[in-house]
Amino acid sequence: MTTSDDTPPTPEAVASKMIGNCGLSQHLKMRMISADIDSAVVEMTLEAHHLNGFGIAHGGAIFALADTTFAHACNSDNIVTVAQQCQVNFLRPGEAGDTLRATASHRASGGRTGLYDVTIANQDGKIIAEFRGMSRKLQDPIL
Repeated sequence: MTTSDDTPPTPEAVASKMIGNCGLSQHLKMRMISADIDSAVVEMTLEAHHLNGFGIAHGGAIFALADTTFAHACNSDNIVTVAQQCQVNFLRPGEAGDTLRATASHRASGGRTGLYDVTIANQDGKIIAEFRGMSRKLQDPIL
């Protein structure tokens, strides 16, 4: 789908559609902050349901935030793109009440494969985790 004058949808429109359709993003209360070509920023405030048995951020919640942000960056051109491989490195714990901000950026591409880095930091700018995702472009448009 394109606009009436055949211009492609904006990265913001694509991201809005994707996050609105993502049940996990909604359940974890992720918020789209910005989306641009090959980049995105998503936030999530840590609540009780984001915490593990030690009372710190569950690694799966942090991974989900990073993966969602990665998805918005690599789908910003309105072509369905999926994760091919991902890795996360946890550097410090997130705590209840922290607002985590994930910032994704494109690093390199080759053919239909892309490489993206995502930094997850708390409200004080302390880095909680680093994520690297490899994407694979399919052929269908999102909108």
